Amino acid sequence: MKRLILPLLAVLALCGFKPAVPLRYDTGPVHLTVIDRDSGQALTQYRQHGQRWIAGQQGHRYSVRLRNGSAERVLVVLSVDGLNAISGEVAAPHQTGYVLNPWQTTDIHGWRKSADEVAQFVFTDPERSYAGRTGRPANIGVIGVAVFREAGRMSWEAAPSVDGPADAKARPQARSSAMENARVTGSTAPAPQLGTGHGERELSRVRNTAFERDTAFPAQQVQVRYDSERNLVARGIIARVEPGTRDEPEAFPGQYVPDPPRYRRR
Repeated sequence: MKRLILPLLAVLALCGFKPAVPLRYDTGPVHLTVIDRDSGQALTQYRQHGQRWIAGQQGHRYSVRLRNGSAERVLVVLSVDGLNAISGEVAAPHQTGYVLNPWQTTDIHGWRKSADEVAQFVFTDPERSYAGRTGRPANIGVIGVAVFREAGRMSWEAAPSVDGPADAKARPQARSSAMENARVTGSTAPAPQLGTGHGERELSRVRNTAFERDTAFPAQQVQVRYDSERNLVARGIIARVEPGTRDEPEAFPGQYVPDPPRYRRR
């Protein structure tokens, strides 16, 4: 039962349980955020019909940020475009994954090539994606995690308010609510779909660790779908706000106090 680790994070090569029916629990100990590495911003997650969506940008590198909000170690199996981000296999919950220590946050930058390197995650055309180039394009456009708790663990507790910077980057989600609820004023012709490419290699060291899962079924399973902003607008997931209108007043719409116009008496 061995696996790999990143700075403060571990991956395991486990060959254990194979759940017969995948469970889908949207809440649990691990929070998943996608970071655009070229802009440095967390990508806003939009919700529609019970699914999460993010808008990627062609050619931009991205990371999958995993935050363990519990006081126990957890194993996270990461799937990108339906493929295990460590082994490259068609993804399944029983496979190898990353182990996060209590309260730990880590960024996964790419497809693991060795204990020392990854090939960067890059938003690209489906035919240039890793899944497309390896003949497995059926699940392009989705990022997912299956989370397992450790056998013999302490009981799970709610996380304290830690990891401020990651929380701060996630705040645009709340601010996007007005845009999500805005009236759609038209449709846009869909652009080519996005996939995840096998980008340049970069240093990302990991080490082996042991981890015994407490059950055959994941305690949490989450997926986030992605596409271009243009396509999300066309789908009605990101609503186009009619120019000159706004939904609600804001308490902090600006920075400084401008001079008022000169008052003229009538």
